[in-house]
Amino acid sequence: MKKRMMVFMFTLVLGMVITGCSKDKSDAIEAKMPAKEMAEKMVKEVEEPALIELQPDEVKEIYNLDPEKLDEYSIRIPLMSVKTNEIAILKVKDAKDVPDVESAVKQRVENVKKQFEHYLPDQYENAKNYKLVTKGNYVLLVISEKADELVKVYDSFFDQK
Repeated sequence: MKKRMMVFMFTLVLGMVITGCSKDKSDAIEAKMPAKEMAEKMVKEVEEPALIELQPDEVKEIYNLDPEKLDEYSIRIPLMSVKTNEIAILKVKDAKDVPDVESAVKQRVENVKKQFEHYLPDQYENAKNYKLVTKGNYVLLVISEKADELVKVYDSFFDQK
């Protein structure tokens, strides 16, 4: 009986030590530059139609997302409403809010798809092929014909672990 109790205690203590020493992976991922710089660099390296930066009140209205949940962000939408191209880089303050932010982004994509479903078929297809990438507390949305290229540039902003 004593031996079982000792093994149990040893296992319990070892588990606590391992848990206490491990790092939260979402905290470990940091970009090399702020979100606005990332977005600027992405559109500089991969040609996109004219995009405008959303203001905080527009983030709430268009993305149905509270900017207070974000540490920083850059959201660029088309200047002309005949394109679906969009880039959103969102750094979430608290890791527990990442699923909510992803959900808001997915809802934004659904809204864009509905808007173009019967309007411009090529842009509807573009919206259907969006990319959503999450790295730690960072959430990226890309709607573009060149989405893969843009994601590749975005990936370069993070140290490979």
